[in-house]
Amino acid sequence: MNLGKVVGMVVSSRKDSGMEGLRLMLVRYVDENNKETGTQVVAADAVGAGPDELVLVATGSSARQTEATDKRPCDAVIMAIVDSWDIGGDIKYRKSDD
Repeated sequence: MNLGKVVGMVVSSRKDSGMEGLRLMLVRYVDENNKETGTQVVAADAVGAGPDELVLVATGSSARQTEATDKRPCDAVIMAIVDSWDIGGDIKYRKSDD
């Protein structure tokens, strides 16, 4: 899994029928200090994430393990919205601080 920030939405007028009904979001990965790493991914949204939210992204075969992506041609999925994280007791992010 990777931490990332939702920075946009991908709109596709034509796609595989197995992807119908899934929103595609552009996510930029962040490091442990909540700084963008420069890596990004288009991920199917299984949890209703919105712009600027921090999320957990699963990739590879794990991306097809959510209820929303089961048996779909999906390689990345937003599978959680992050409320907070800390490292060794040091709070690195808290959603209410936005």
